[in-house]
Amino acid sequence: MFTRHYAHWPEGLPKQLELPRVSIYQNLAAAAQRRPERAAIDFYGTRLSYAELDREALRLAGFLQQRCGVRKGDRVLLDLQNSPQFVIAYFAALRADAVVVPLNTMNRTEELRHYVEDSGARVAIAGQDVFPELQPLTGRGGLEQVIVATYSDYVRAPTDLPLPSFVREPRRDFPGVIPWREAIAAACAPAPHTAGPDDLAVMPYTSGTTGKPKGCMHTHANVQATATAYLEWRGGPPEPVVLSALPMFHVTGMQAGMNAPLNAGATLVVLSRWDRDCAALQIERARVTNWSAITTMLVDFLSNPKLAEYDLSSLKVLGGGGAAMPEALAAKLEQVFGLKYVEGYGLSETMAPTHINPPQQPRRQCAGIPIFNTDARVLDPESLRELAPGEVGEIVVHGPQVFQGYWSQPEATAQAFIVHDGKRFFRTGDLGYYDEEGYFFITDRLKRMINASGYKVWPAEVEALLYAHPDIQEACVIGARDGYRGETVKALVVPKEAARGRLKPEEVTQWARGRMAAFKVPRIVQFVNELPKTATGKILWRKLQEEENAKAP
Repeated sequence: MFTRHYAHWPEGLPKQLELPRVSIYQNLAAAAQRRPERAAIDFYGTRLSYAELDREALRLAGFLQQRCGVRKGDRVLLDLQNSPQFVIAYFAALRADAVVVPLNTMNRTEELRHYVEDSGARVAIAGQDVFPELQPLTGRGGLEQVIVATYSDYVRAPTDLPLPSFVREPRRDFPGVIPWREAIAAACAPAPHTAGPDDLAVMPYTSGTTGKPKGCMHTHANVQATATAYLEWRGGPPEPVVLSALPMFHVTGMQAGMNAPLNAGATLVVLSRWDRDCAALQIERARVTNWSAITTMLVDFLSNPKLAEYDLSSLKVLGGGGAAMPEALAAKLEQVFGLKYVEGYGLSETMAPTHINPPQQPRRQCAGIPIFNTDARVLDPESLRELAPGEVGEIVVHGPQVFQGYWSQPEATAQAFIVHDGKRFFRTGDLGYYDEEGYFFITDRLKRMINASGYKVWPAEVEALLYAHPDIQEACVIGARDGYRGETVKALVVPKEAARGRLKPEEVTQWARGRMAAFKVPRIVQFVNELPKTATGKILWRKLQEEENAKAP
């Protein structure tokens, strides 16, 4: 067991945390029983109590079972923006003993097709803003039942807050689908809840260096591990108010912005789309105490010329992850908020954090130390020899938050794990080291991945879509430095002979916008005559990436 970091353990906290052996839905049920009238959600000024949240989740769970035929272990797709409906649908699916498959709302039809086919889901719950991308996949496309939600249904109080256009949009009805309001109004009672800690609960998708995205199988116990740990570790007031601005379809937003706060009986101040003025207004009005944010969000927040006009004094806990926090920005945050930014580290495969900085002694541009019940080591990627402080190798982790494996991918699952020191460790694919005091630092990625504003972009997936362009012969996608996003997506493209001199970079970018999520679209397109290859014909992407990295320090 790695214990070097124990000298910096948060004061008063146990090294091992006893985790509840119940389903994630039971967290909501317990909170609703303790404080039924407490506000569970503040959605642009409209408040939903814990009793209402639990009641609607139960009604939707019953509808999923009785009208949609959902059975234990069935996968249910969630294609929703941050909203009361996301939270209700998430807990309803779990209460129905199903498995939640959260989808990035920026995905387009061809990307969604893979998730439908791979997961085998027959039922989806979608927002009316994103349903048109899912619509071609209904009926013969694989989805048998779709429930469509209108966000404005939950904006019940007058507000002067700046609402996203899709939140203001009135209800629309689509043929062949079930309106959300009808599903709730049916008031179907669910069957007895039978899902336990070792049953599958959530299956977020991630990807690797090859192939299409893979489903990460997480049990209720896996999800409990970080849902229980987050607020215990970071501390804060006894009745926290949490700004939930990170997307809940991503494991960080799901755990830091939904599951952990609800487990603690907190109020979620939900933003459907990032807006720096709305965030500041809601911190002031709702008296937000806790906020988990990514770097680009905070850069935008601090650049607001009206920032001094807002009362931000309620904020007590500030942290996040996804990308290293620049030194200058961390200093500015401390100046504005009087708080230290507490960084953490985790992956989709670990249901968010394996490491977080100790709140009393955080370090900048540092992943932190292993959290409750978590063992982390650094191994030589080739020899698998355990390395000493300061030596760079692959970070491997063992803990209750580590996933069970990839859905229907036994070979990829076998490659993701290693037995070391008598334990099954997950190979993160991230390179890093720990110092003499047990703090971990990320230096590079063994896996091929681009981190654009905290969103993970998998080059193989983008390349596969680019190859569908009629004028592209070959493509290699790499990361390019970007002052705002940290990294951005760059495509090196070999045009087909007939298109050379005619095809324009902006045409490739525009074409890509219609076929992939916005964060995956190549912002930079460079035409080349050929791509370097190995003797066996594999494109030397690492060589191209190193050349790109050498251009900018």
